[in-house]
Parts: sequence; structure tokens; C-alpha cells
Amino acid sequence: MTSRTRPIDRFIKTLHAEAKVLSDTHSPIRCLHYLAAITKAQGKPLFLAWLALVAQPFPATAQLGPQPYQEPAAVRWWHGAIAFSGLSVLMMLDEPAQRYFQNQRSGSSNGMANTLRHFGQIEVYGSITGGLVAAGLVSGNVELVRTGGRLAASLAVSGATATLIKLALGRQRPHENLEGDSDEYLLFSGHEAMPSGHSAIAFALATALADDIDRTWATVGLYTLASGVAWSRLNDDQHWLSDVAAGAALGITSAKVVNGRWRIFNLRPPKILLGPQQAAVAWQITF
Repeated sequence: MTSRTRPIDRFIKTLHAEAKVLSDTHSPIRCLHYLAAITKAQGKPLFLAWLALVAQPFPATAQLGPQPYQEPAAVRWWHGAIAFSGLSVLMMLDEPAQRYFQNQRSGSSNGMANTLRHFGQIEVYGSITGGLVAAGLVSGNVELVRTGGRLAASLAVSGATATLIKLALGRQRPHENLEGDSDEYLLFSGHEAMPSGHSAIAFALATALADDIDRTWATVGLYTLASGVAWSRLNDDQHWLSDVAAGAALGITSAKVVNGRWRIFNLRPPKILLGPQQAAVAWQITF
């Protein structure tokens, strides 16, 4: 009696064979084909579309090995003071900027904003994060899994922090304020303008990937996409100029802290712990 190989078994065997080639050659084209196969199997065409824009991260991260330890740059109080001062200046430009973007608004700008906005939404950042982790698990590339874990932690920190600040400040969105008063804050009122969550997520995603890829072209491309998300929120009259600036600063800071590039209040970067059947994130702060 002969045993028949199921299609799913053949598919998994093919993925493992391709993963070995990836680990040996680090070929960007093979990496793209490999992840495209995973995408097709999971039925996520949108992820493949975004993967075409950031195909290079996978071989770049695959080449990451043990790196010399570098002490993270400490974020001092005066760094925060400078950021707060810059944000205060932008607040004075909120109302004229809002009028400008709405005067320039058109059907074409709305269509472009609708496309760019997805870079700050779960269908994109969730697919990229899940794709990194899935590719690492299937290929046995632990560093790729850790990259996905760091990205997930960066997004979680920026998203949670943005939500808490939104709930506390209660700033009205431009389209909610009929008088056009950008200084309207109703604490814990449910209004959610400050900071921009889309901008925070987009810049956290861009920073985390750019730091891991460590290529100029990738950094420029990723930050351009993130800036496009911020612009889309201004075009859609969802946020004031200072909202998107605050969101961008929050996203960049979150990713830099998680990636170990920056340190705030002796908060060390999280460690991605991988076991045979489990994974965990450990975070440490020293006093």
C-alpha cells in the first residue's frame, strides 16, 4: 500500500527548501518569491502589494548576525523641551495650515490620501509584521522573527501611547470644530485629535524597518510613505498640523527606544525571547 502526499505537505516541503536557498544566498528575488508563496497561501493579496515596496528588508535582515553592542543614546530632558517648543510653534500655524490644505483639497488629493492612509492602518502594518514573523518561523530564521517582534512592540507602544494621550487631552478634530478654533481641548471628552494615531503608527513602522534595513534608499522611501500618511490626515481634515507632528515624534521615539537606539529614563530595549513552543517579550528598567 503506497502513501499519497497531501498538497499541503508538498507546499510546506517546498517552502522549507526555498528557505534553505534564502539562508544560503540572501537573494532578494528568491525572497520575494518565497514570501509571495506564503501570501498566496494565506489569501492576503494586499500584503503582497506592499511587499513589492519593501522587498529588500527580508534579505537585509537575513544577513543580520550578532552585532557589536552600542550603548543607546540617552534622551535628556532638554530634548523633550526642544520638541515641546517646536510643537508649540506648530500650534500657532494650525489654523492657517488647516485653511490652506482645505483650499487645496480636490478629488485627486482625496484619492491619493485614501491610498496613502492605508500605510498607517492594520491591513498594512499587520500584514508586514505577521509576514516577517511567519517567514522567520517557516525558514527557521530567528533574527527575522526577532525583527518582526521588535516591529510589533514598536507599533504596540506607539499605538497605546497615542490612544492614552488622545483620551486625556480630548482635542477636537478640525471638522468637529465649526468655529475653527484649534485651541479647543475638552479633557476626557472622547475627542481624539491629538496626537494623530495614523501618523504615530506610520512613523513607528517606517523607523523600525529603516533601522533594521539600514539602507539609504529604504529610509527615504519609508519616511516618504509615512509623511504621505501624515499629509492624508491633513487633507481629510481629520487632524491639525501639530497633531500629525506629535504623532510622528511619538512613532519615531517608540521605535528608536524599542530598537535600542535611544534610551529614556533608563528603560532598556525589550528582548524577544524565543522557545521551542513559545515566545515572550521582556522589558527592563534600571534605577
